[in-house]
Amino acid sequence: MSKDLSRRTALKNIVTGTAALGVSGALPAFAFEQPVSTMLKGNVNHSVCRWCFGNMELNELCIEAKKIGIKAIDLVGPKDWPTLKKHGLYSSMCNGAEINLVDGWNDPQFHATLIKNYSEMIPKVAEAGYTQLICFSGNRRGKDDETGLKNCVDGLKQVLPLAEKHGVVLVMELLNSKVDHKDYQCDHTAWGAELCKRLGSENFKLLYDIYHMQIDEGNVISNIQTYHQYISHYHTAGVPGRHELDDTQELFYPAIIKAIVATGFKGYLAQEFIPKYKDKIKSLRDAVNICDV
Repeated sequence: MSKDLSRRTALKNIVTGTAALGVSGALPAFAFEQPVSTMLKGNVNHSVCRWCFGNMELNELCIEAKKIGIKAIDLVGPKDWPTLKKHGLYSSMCNGAEINLVDGWNDPQFHATLIKNYSEMIPKVAEAGYTQLICFSGNRRGKDDETGLKNCVDGLKQVLPLAEKHGVVLVMELLNSKVDHKDYQCDHTAWGAELCKRLGSENFKLLYDIYHMQIDEGNVISNIQTYHQYISHYHTAGVPGRHELDDTQELFYPAIIKAIVATGFKGYLAQEFIPKYKDKIKSLRDAVNICDV
């Protein structure tokens, strides 16, 4: 499965309840020599993205996640919230209001649909006891940065009062446009931060995806330190390949997560890697332990 389509396809399938994703291989050699432990330190609120483990029944993923010490599941919509509640897990990043990853708030032709979708979903998120709902800029389609910003502001301002009323934060994800999501507009932290400034609401924040931002801009720790006030959520994955956080990739996650914790961050850090090894739950456990600083 090509990396540029994997998440887009999986997210679409999960919304309709038909996700299926599976990868196999050998067991990892080691993961930065971090000790495997079920006793987490409590400095990080751990989550995991549903779509990355779409080959597992959600009940099974919830059971295994709780054993590891994970508190939440990312990127699930209303139909799956009862399952999370049954297992005492939180929906750390809700979805289901977006059209897709390419048709977003930066294009006025999609505003009517998005306003309708988010106006319906925001109260549902609040009623379920959750606080974050994902959104996307969409692809540029020839629009420069300023035009994209203006269009996003015009559209989002029409739903932000409702989000503020219900205590829901709309969170725009930063995605790379070099490898996985060609032409995506919100592909640099500075652009996303500027959008936050123009909207001027604590109910609009950014999802800083460490994997994506390493690809598009690098300088991960410095950018987190500079822009942390605009970030309410983090995703992880190994670079290159979007796989395990082990010695086959270039990021040193313990230092990155320490930098995040040092900013005073109290939100969720969600694992969003695609397991390439046979024992996917071991990979998840190792990733959580690596990030449990």
